[in-house]
Amino acid sequence: MDFTAPPGSRFRDAYDTVLAKWPADREALTVRTPFGDTRVNACGPRDAPPLLLLPGGGAATSVSWYGQAAALARVRRVYAADLIGAPGLSVPAADRHPRTVADLSAWLDALLDGLGADEADLGAHSYGGWIALHHTLRAPGRVRRLFLLDPTQCFAGFKAAYLLRALPMLLRPSPRRVRAFLEWENGAGAPLDPDWLALQEAGAGFPARRPVTGPRPAPDALRALGTPVLLLVAANSRTHDPRAVAAGAAELLPRVETAALPGVSHHALPQSAPGGLAGRITAFLSAD
Repeated sequence: MDFTAPPGSRFRDAYDTVLAKWPADREALTVRTPFGDTRVNACGPRDAPPLLLLPGGGAATSVSWYGQAAALARVRRVYAADLIGAPGLSVPAADRHPRTVADLSAWLDALLDGLGADEADLGAHSYGGWIALHHTLRAPGRVRRLFLLDPTQCFAGFKAAYLLRALPMLLRPSPRRVRAFLEWENGAGAPLDPDWLALQEAGAGFPARRPVTGPRPAPDALRALGTPVLLLVAANSRTHDPRAVAAGAAELLPRVETAALPGVSHHALPQSAPGGLAGRITAFLSAD
């Protein structure tokens, strides 16, 4: 299975178009891990504290953080990674790929080691939030602060209607089905970025391994977590009940701030989000 996306391919062109929305000082890094070479898009001062960002699943990729990258780079050295085995520019190892939550945590440990970060802030969206929360529970000493944007399968399950809508796209992905699904989930929210939509469509033909899935984090582990967490839910999300997500986090996490982002859907994050989002995150990261 060829996971490369060479220049001139439809996916690579769409990826580069969205990446061009990042700050001008952006850098493309390749970090070797036991699970393959991870593509990391970076920006911000090299001597600033590190912030590692994880995207949602599918073709979201690291470039989806373009709407927040410039503001976050004022207070952090930003590193946004493409998930191993998902559409993007990371290249999985031929003989080893993540199969369990422990593998994903080991991949993140290796990624942070490769970036020279003994400790970092961690931010993530959707499926990336599930990965980030599990990693924080397994390696709390490596995560200084954690922010989650509408994380899935952490504090509430998917809505049945969402899964039914997603099923045709998952079984037989095509650009038309991807666009129709994302436009349905977005509902009457602000129009989705056409360049970002083109990347999602191009991802329909990109080879990908089945993502690692599993249970929600154990309640007892969440209650014992001392890491500060900022949880922001998409008020218009059709993926899950945003109120149940916020309530579940408030009940289980001892050091959590929760808030709803008005007028934004699940898949519109993080690239198309309310103007105050970056300020809310930077204030959280900069708190004592």
